[in-house]
Amino acid sequence: MSNSFLHLSGVHRHYGEGATQVRVLDQADLIVESGELVALVAPSGAGKSTLLHICGLLESPQAGEVEIVGHKTSNLNDRGRTQLRRNTVGYVYQFHHLLPEFTALENIAMPQLIAGISQADADKRAQELLEMLGVGPRASHRPAELSGGEQQRVAIARAAANHPRVILADEPTGNLDPTTSDLVFQALQGLIRTEGAAALIATHNHELAKRADRIVTIKDGKVVPHTL
Repeated sequence: MSNSFLHLSGVHRHYGEGATQVRVLDQADLIVESGELVALVAPSGAGKSTLLHICGLLESPQAGEVEIVGHKTSNLNDRGRTQLRRNTVGYVYQFHHLLPEFTALENIAMPQLIAGISQADADKRAQELLEMLGVGPRASHRPAELSGGEQQRVAIARAAANHPRVILADEPTGNLDPTTSDLVFQALQGLIRTEGAAALIATHNHELAKRADRIVTIKDGKVVPHTL
């Protein structure tokens, strides 16, 4: 049985038509295995966000197949795609997007409650994730009371709350200083290993990218290996 939790094959995505058409992805292939962290490094405008959105089922390709944990998605309707995304994908953005009126623990418990988990189990999982990411003592603090690095680690914990098989991150350390970036990346890497998720992380930080299992880039619409 394959451990490929994320599998893109022959994916095509363009914008516009005719002479103004821009091909962002052209017969793009990508496989990310369980427990693997793949860094995506490419220039601005190369299609990093488009690739992440397609992997996260936020956008549909015009051709090709996206498989999430063995589930083919090309024939799913919007409801089916939303359901699969909710159950299997966690997303970390450059800005934490935590709800300001709720504590760190409550922010992580919320997606679990929406998924039907009991309050007690949701709180237990939230506290475990906070401990795993080194911010356990900050559980009762609201986002404004946390440092930038702490906010981002809480956001990572929230993305992992429902045991996603695929974790996607778009410049998760982009707003942080080098030391804090290192701490956040370490925490994210440890979480991926522990949870056995497949992770694709877009970053401009070459030093962090070098610590991933593999580095890929987008060239002529293809996802190809990259050496920094």
